[in-house]
Amino acid sequence: MRADLDTSFFDPPRPRTIAHRGFSGRYPENTLAAFRAARDIGARYVELDTHLTRDGEPVVSHDPDLTRSCGIEIMINETPLSSLAGANPGFNFTLDGVTYPFRSSALTIPTLAEVFAELPELLYVVEVKEDSAEAAQAVIETARRSRMIRQILIASEHRRSVEAARRLAPGVPTNLPTREVGEFMASLAPGAESYIALGDAIQIPPEHMGWRMATRESVAMAHRLGLEMHVWTVNEASEMRELLALGVDGILTDYPDRLLALV
Repeated sequence: MRADLDTSFFDPPRPRTIAHRGFSGRYPENTLAAFRAARDIGARYVELDTHLTRDGEPVVSHDPDLTRSCGIEIMINETPLSSLAGANPGFNFTLDGVTYPFRSSALTIPTLAEVFAELPELLYVVEVKEDSAEAAQAVIETARRSRMIRQILIASEHRRSVEAARRLAPGVPTNLPTREVGEFMASLAPGAESYIALGDAIQIPPEHMGWRMATRESVAMAHRLGLEMHVWTVNEASEMRELLALGVDGILTDYPDRLLALV
């Protein structure tokens, strides 16, 4: 872990149960309902995704548009915050493919500030979905105004976003963007050059294109470098057990209840 970190993110004991987009296996993803449900069953961590509205407000949504979640063809970055008020992110949510229990609910697309205000006791993996220093800056400024800056880890697959976060808030932990993950994995090869970690957590799938990524060797390398390893998105208890046996530090899951039952 970097010496200059100023964070509470890593304080709870491992392994970390990280509710992926909240308790998204049972509730509409990235909604206050999903985050409350994760909190209520005992999850300390939630992962959420952010996009900027046209007027620069970070809102919580995985997709850049509202088609999949709300059934509305609207791009978030082309729309002011006020025009998102009527969108229901539970509109298309179904557990059985037949019923849509949240269509008549009062769910709304939350701003990042609203999530922080509603659930200040949680710790957050905040994924910046845009390849943008501006988006990272908006997230950091929101966390500071909300007095939540010590309770977040900034994540992104995009190097520009992560580098901006590191520059603007060096005390805040980050993940490794895609390029750095590739460099980390390449360093596992015999005779490879040594790798210097710039972030604090490597967040990876169990495997990618048939290549097993979460292994005893990669976990051991992460720990030698001072990194935590978080694996996404794992929903089956049998796979959770295998990963915990490898020594991973956290698991992102749509079903945090299943992981909590194991740990």
